[in-house]
Amino acid sequence: MRNVSLLITCLWCLLAVLLSTPSALGREAAETGTDTKKLNVKEFILEHVGDAYEWHITTWGGRHLSIPLPVIAYTKEQGWNLFMSSKLHHGAYRGFYISHEGAHNGKLVTYNREGAEARPLDLSLTKNATAIIINCIILICIVLSVVRWYKKHPLRSVPRGFIGAVEMFIMNIHDELIKPCVGADYKRYAPYLLTAFFFILINNLMGLIPFFPGGAATTGNIAVTFVMALCTFVAVNLFGNKEYWREVLWPDVPVWMKAPLPLMPLIEVFGLFTKPFALMVRLFANILAGHAIVLGLTCLIFLTVTMGPALNAGMTAISVVMTILMSFLELLVAYIQAYVFTMLSAVFIGLSRPQHHHQPKIQPIENQI
Repeated sequence: MRNVSLLITCLWCLLAVLLSTPSALGREAAETGTDTKKLNVKEFILEHVGDAYEWHITTWGGRHLSIPLPVIAYTKEQGWNLFMSSKLHHGAYRGFYISHEGAHNGKLVTYNREGAEARPLDLSLTKNATAIIINCIILICIVLSVVRWYKKHPLRSVPRGFIGAVEMFIMNIHDELIKPCVGADYKRYAPYLLTAFFFILINNLMGLIPFFPGGAATTGNIAVTFVMALCTFVAVNLFGNKEYWREVLWPDVPVWMKAPLPLMPLIEVFGLFTKPFALMVRLFANILAGHAIVLGLTCLIFLTVTMGPALNAGMTAISVVMTILMSFLELLVAYIQAYVFTMLSAVFIGLSRPQHHHQPKIQPIENQI
């Protein structure tokens, strides 16, 4: 009962935050003098789901409250440069500035020797990078709290509350997903798969929180999902056994499909790259779409302001209700996407560790009698 009460309390807190989000957004627009007739929904959504060189908190009294982040850039002419992003608020600083148009829109740029706009080697700590570090710290704290509890209690003790919930997730993923999907070598890959699941889950949940340190769509950034898919790609192909590579390069199909034209081997090799590509795009697209839908529903309030108080009041009520429902749906999607990524990674790893089964010799009937 205590766990149920805690869950209900957390959900109601989330509900209260979501109810306050549209009004806070409206106050921001009013204070900054934003014309609702000219609200560009596309730019508004892309600005909130995209990366940035500072972490914008809110706008209060016409002032933007943001957390500046360190900018780390390298050029051949200047070498390494380290400064805070707040230096870029009033234009260029040390020859660097934020581009607002063209192919480098929203990126740090400078001018090369020919006077053309060019990108430096940019290793800046952006909003998404900072969010990943914060989420990793949260994940490490959760894991260490579980370890500390088990060190203080006997082996057969049953954890309760938060520790019990974490243990339930760990045992469910380990016993019901990793073991059957990977097979005999599951212990070798369980640490990576469990880390991937909880990393994605924490990042998805933190992205649903509309205030600092949440709100960053880290798993809605294709660069993040690319690195995660690359880790699975390495785990599958670097540690695949001989039987796996034999099935890829010389599959059990008629010879005319393998030589002289290696049709099936080419298809199998192509499949090596389509699998991680599917992992990358599925996670990226689902998380990005969820954030975009929630923000789009919120924009309905401001798009209907000039259509009269009655229509605006009705659309505001619909927008708030739909935003709440979508946010609860996103809680489910946050878990499902972490589960699906881990499951597919486990399946791909299991397929890379096939066991060669020899057909038993059939004894004559007279020897069996």
